[in-house]
Amino acid sequence: MNFIIGLVIIAIGSLGQSSSYVPINKIKQWSWESFWLSQGVFAWLVFPFLGALLAVPAGHAIGELFAAADGAILPTLGYGFLWGVGGLTFGLSMRYLGVALGQSISLGTCSAFGTIIPALMKGTNLFQGEGLILLIAVSIAIAGIATIGYAGSLRAQNMTEEEKKAAVKDFALGKGLLVALLAGVMSACFSLGLEAGQPIADAAAAMGAKSLFVTLPATFLVTAGGFLTNAIYCLYQNVKNKTLSDYTSVSRKVFVNNILFCALAGGLWYSQFFGLGVGKSFFEEGSVMMVFSWSILMSLNVTFSNVWGIILKEWKGVSKKTWAVLIAGLVILIFSTFVINF
Repeated sequence: MNFIIGLVIIAIGSLGQSSSYVPINKIKQWSWESFWLSQGVFAWLVFPFLGALLAVPAGHAIGELFAAADGAILPTLGYGFLWGVGGLTFGLSMRYLGVALGQSISLGTCSAFGTIIPALMKGTNLFQGEGLILLIAVSIAIAGIATIGYAGSLRAQNMTEEEKKAAVKDFALGKGLLVALLAGVMSACFSLGLEAGQPIADAAAAMGAKSLFVTLPATFLVTAGGFLTNAIYCLYQNVKNKTLSDYTSVSRKVFVNNILFCALAGGLWYSQFFGLGVGKSFFEEGSVMMVFSWSILMSLNVTFSNVWGIILKEWKGVSKKTWAVLIAGLVILIFSTFVINF
């Protein structure tokens, strides 16, 4: 039963993340770099900080918690900075490929690297015992994501340039694929950052924090590092494209509208890692399920993002073959989230 509860919590967070790009369509009169930076303030600073506070027991301060995790702060922030490159290119991947295909390729690569690399760093043998089970499960997840990627290529083949632009305004398959692969590789650093921040979780537990929330302070450090990367790039683009005035030139009504939808997008995005941290507390410590939880999150993100892709009509007009391939990929992904328990 605990296994199911953990999965449901992770799934709810994943649904939130996959929905986070929908409010962005409500942003008015702002350039890409302006709304990306604004939603990042909420997604990578405000909400993660509030989440981290939940792991601070009464009578303690968050600074005290970080001070107790000697040597873990800088590596966790460092991985977050690298992850920020992935987060930045992740946004670009959906700009060029759409919600469904962009997330599928990016998160597929992220799923593999973010699950396998931490296991290897712990000395796990991937060719026997629990390591082999983990490798098989990840391979099934990647197979599902690859299947969805193939469905995306079939969609692109059957669409005219006008149809591509109608579904995804800045559609560019070649550029999008390169950006999505880079996003996936660098995004795996989030998982490595959580591993580096384990001493922080241990310190929180030692102070008496609830097990549901002990991973959230490390999550905040990773996202803070990622915010720095994105802020540098977005401000550079603001200067380069002369869009710094976006924040002050719009009317008060438009500004409030944009901030509210950026906050909504940021909160929904953060829900995936809040859900991951809380959901993992229901898995057995040190189990294969605990390690595979990262891949589960990525698989669910891909599943829900493609559901949104269907709702947003990104798959409108595709052939029956393409629909069949897409559905097969989604079924494989859903199966991958349960395969270890089977």
